[in-house]
Amino acid sequence: MKIAVTGASGFIGRQVLRQLARPEVEVIAATRSALKLEGLGRDVQIVELDLAAPGSDPFQRLGRPDVLLHLAWDGLPNYQSLRHFEVELPAQYRFLKGMVEAGLPALVVTGTCFEYGLQSGPLDPSRETRPNNPYGFAKDTLRRQLEFLKAGTPFNLVWARMFYLFGEGQSSGSLFPLLKAAVASGERVFNMSGGEQLRDYLPVERAALDLARLALKHPDAEPVNVCSGTPVSVRRLVEQWINENHWDITPNLGHYPYPDHEPMAFWGDRRSLDALLGPP
Repeated sequence: MKIAVTGASGFIGRQVLRQLARPEVEVIAATRSALKLEGLGRDVQIVELDLAAPGSDPFQRLGRPDVLLHLAWDGLPNYQSLRHFEVELPAQYRFLKGMVEAGLPALVVTGTCFEYGLQSGPLDPSRETRPNNPYGFAKDTLRRQLEFLKAGTPFNLVWARMFYLFGEGQSSGSLFPLLKAAVASGERVFNMSGGEQLRDYLPVERAALDLARLALKHPDAEPVNVCSGTPVSVRRLVEQWINENHWDITPNLGHYPYPDHEPMAFWGDRRSLDALLGPP
């Protein structure tokens, strides 16, 4: 099987490449700069590709893959930027449409939990989407565009909504890297919100495994949630990280206000994902 991965040099992409390193899989890693993927070894073919200007026949350049695992998206972590639907959305759709029309048989695309908007509680992937920021709106619109495209040009599609991830290589402005940086700089306290909000956090390695298994299976399916399925308070999560790593730092609760672009309590329901993938 031949699987192409866009966004291969990113936080999730690097972990996905590790999960796809199997004898039966030929992996093509697409990135704007091959230098970002130095040292991967000979088992991965690297193709330099700019999705905004992919040139002629990107499907051929990517080796005519059986599956495209599409992770690429620019402009993060600024979820409020209008760029998401003014620039990124049309470029993404043009690229994916071109791949499908050239003969791509299967597509796995990462979405976002922000497609659900301000809805609270356990979020089943069949729930109506109500995005309330430009990033969530752009992702949800791309999903709808691909579903319309599929009606006229059949291909297998899985839309995988990502919840909160953590791990090595994450954006420096995310919770875990901020905590780690505070420890490294000798801070005695870690400034944060009150920490009572409930979220769904998943180690990036586990998320990468789920995505790799989706690509290997490449079914035609309804959207799924890539999540833990278990709510955890941000306060408890920070305390857990501190204890696990034996860090000498204390959370300074209430230093920042709670974010107004998220509900206080929401988490994913992953039962449809587990039913689709089966046992690991």
